[in-house]
Amino acid sequence: MTTTFQAAELALLREDLAYHQARVLLLVAATAAEPGHNRKLDGLTKLAKLDFLLRYPALATQVLDALGSDDPRLHLNDEERREPTAVEAPMTRYKYGPWDDRYYAIIGALVGRGLLRYTRGRKGSVALVATAAGREMADEMARSSAWSEIADRSQAIAQASIGLTGNALKELIYQRLADLMDRPHRQVIR
Repeated sequence: MTTTFQAAELALLREDLAYHQARVLLLVAATAAEPGHNRKLDGLTKLAKLDFLLRYPALATQVLDALGSDDPRLHLNDEERREPTAVEAPMTRYKYGPWDDRYYAIIGALVGRGLLRYTRGRKGSVALVATAAGREMADEMARSSAWSEIADRSQAIAQASIGLTGNALKELIYQRLADLMDRPHRQVIR
């Protein structure tokens, strides 16, 4: 039997996962739309690092040379400029840099709903592409006031990361954000 408290907690979890699914869909669609990414988001490491830059936009300008803090697609507000790690959905430091344990559930849900599909990545790794329904939903979300900012950031990050593998992004994050990454595994990046 589910208590009222448990039901409310489950509802919040679902809303949280829906938010993360929407953000990941926008990021995959933006990356796969770029010919320089071979029309796919190649690997979970790359997904995690691009998502880190999406969640922490003020840090993205420190990692990706092609992004400037004045890039209008980043929509940096004063708080993000002052406190670049004060974000609504922080990530944790893991073996290979920033990570979120929800990725498997998020990706599985998007694939299960027919919005993303798996494809072959570099050296046999898993890559993701948006399906026609996923692209349509991402386009619709990008036109909405609620998601246009995240869609713009996704496009900026996708364009600025052309030619970078997930491992190269990880190395740049460790190199350019060394103080932030110098923390124990499983610690929240704040």
